[in-house]
Amino acid sequence: MKITRSARSFRYSIDIIAEILLLTILLLSCPTASVSAENVVDHLSVPGPLIFNKVSYQLVWSAHPSPHYYKQEYLPVGQSTQNFQRMVLVEAIAQGTDVSSAVAAQSDLLNRRKATDPTTNYAISKNPKTGEMIVDFVMSKDSDKEGSIVEWSAYRYAPLTGKDGKSGVLLFGISLRGYGAHSTEFLRGLKSARTAELDALVRFRLPAVEPKN
Repeated sequence: MKITRSARSFRYSIDIIAEILLLTILLLSCPTASVSAENVVDHLSVPGPLIFNKVSYQLVWSAHPSPHYYKQEYLPVGQSTQNFQRMVLVEAIAQGTDVSSAVAAQSDLLNRRKATDPTTNYAISKNPKTGEMIVDFVMSKDSDKEGSIVEWSAYRYAPLTGKDGKSGVLLFGISLRGYGAHSTEFLRGLKSARTAELDALVRFRLPAVEPKN
């Protein structure tokens, strides 16, 4: 994969940006609500468990905030959305955008975050054979409850074609976190962890999603 640092040359309409920014909301900025796993609605026909890099993830939270946007989060048993070490995300925009536009929006969002979070850094890779792209990034936040939080995430963006033939974007992502006094240790171990997680992400067989209202 070829690494590039900017996706600013991609064009996308203002109407679509709102959908893309929904797809790229950062977990540190907008923590998810606490919901009983038994009451979670599977909007994408991907109930779980999902096995990623030998870890099992259960569906714990979902949302369908706009007509074409769907978001679902998966955690290992015993972890919560408020305090997790590992999370898997499956998101979809059913129509109205493409991989390049979604990645451009994500990189712009991360560039803006750098102004207030010097930890923020990212890289973009592209697979020219499949049209898929991966954005992996690190960021941090100070929390009154947990102290400092450091999060590394990798989002794999793939073309999505619905039954109606309209094109959209599928996102499969992995997020890892370190808290408080363990944040420094988390960053030290990130180099080797990042390599292993990215390798698993590239090789992972993406779930077949079927968005439903």
